[in-house]
Amino acid sequence: MSGPLGPGSQAALRNANQQRVVALLQSFGELTQAQLAREAGLAPATVSNIVRQLTSTGSVVLADGPGRGRVVRLARAAGLAMGIDYGHRHITVAAADMSHQILAERRVVLGPSVSADQGLDQVVILFDQVLEEIGGFRSDVASVGMGLPAPINFRTGEVGALSILPGWVGANAAELASYRLGVPVVVDNDANLGALAEHTWGAGRGFDDVAYFKMSEGVGAGLIVEGKVFRGTDGTAGEIGHTTVDEFGAVCRCGNRGCLETMVAARSVIDLLEPRHGPGLTIARVVEMATAGDVASVRVLADTGRQAGVAVANLCNLFNPSRVVIGGELALAGDLLFAPMREMVRRCGIPSATARMEIVAAELGSRSGLLGAIALGLLDAVPHYMNATAAGSAD
Repeated sequence: MSGPLGPGSQAALRNANQQRVVALLQSFGELTQAQLAREAGLAPATVSNIVRQLTSTGSVVLADGPGRGRVVRLARAAGLAMGIDYGHRHITVAAADMSHQILAERRVVLGPSVSADQGLDQVVILFDQVLEEIGGFRSDVASVGMGLPAPINFRTGEVGALSILPGWVGANAAELASYRLGVPVVVDNDANLGALAEHTWGAGRGFDDVAYFKMSEGVGAGLIVEGKVFRGTDGTAGEIGHTTVDEFGAVCRCGNRGCLETMVAARSVIDLLEPRHGPGLTIARVVEMATAGDVASVRVLADTGRQAGVAVANLCNLFNPSRVVIGGELALAGDLLFAPMREMVRRCGIPSATARMEIVAAELGSRSGLLGAIALGLLDAVPHYMNATAAGSAD
């Protein structure tokens, strides 16, 4: 019979080291044993023993990697990671294995004024369709992460600013989604999830301090501080879209006037150009016209970049990130948006805060929210997964 699992015991140390290895595999998808040892700060022999033990229990598998190398991955039997990207105009649900491979994905367009219950009806349908497509069951689901385009109190799961997402007024997003799906769901703001995804797999990888600036139907920032998502006391950190730029400006959906979002969101760009080009415009079409030389489209994108650039400069003065990653629909504009943005950052930012900072396009595109939701669920699942592994080993 083994001794107690006290904080200083050998068993506790082994469990902590094993949890570190599992967390790394959930974060990176796959790593060689040498990479695991380096990332975990463990001796190669220790990692080798952990991998051997996890392989014997079927928790990880060894697979062919680049060249002749072998990589370690969490086994499909370890469960499925589900991600839900709930936007203003769409819902996307995807299933991934523990090595981050997307196995199936479904998407539906949302109409206006959809309530939380109506939206979750669609989530449940898509969730079951995705599982059916891969021959999975809800009992196979190890984690579920969900993103919403509103500030979320990460401790309680509640929507933190009800006017920003009217259909969810009075709803505890985490509790409601968990109840409807029958599995635990962890919920966060979509910009935070974009930051998490880009830091894990995209343009922010390898940087400890990153700002993800999302410019889409809504405008927000996700902040990575010392390698972790920074949410603030109640989960509202990064709501840069609702900072006041003109106190006598247009009324924002949050109820204030002159918010940054009223000037640089996708809808604002389209509203400025529809009188000239007619209804039904999309950001992709605006970018196409600007690239072809349409003067009005070039001007509106440049003005949007300048206005956003002042906000980015202020963000850099306060936060001093290594990188600002621009995501959302408007990132499609590339240097039509980024060049004037960089110029304003140079003019308005403190040199010591901006001199080494880079502004780059998001690498994951429209999938950042979905991949961030998967990553969020995986991070939340590590302790539960390790507890189950430990219990299984003790049986």
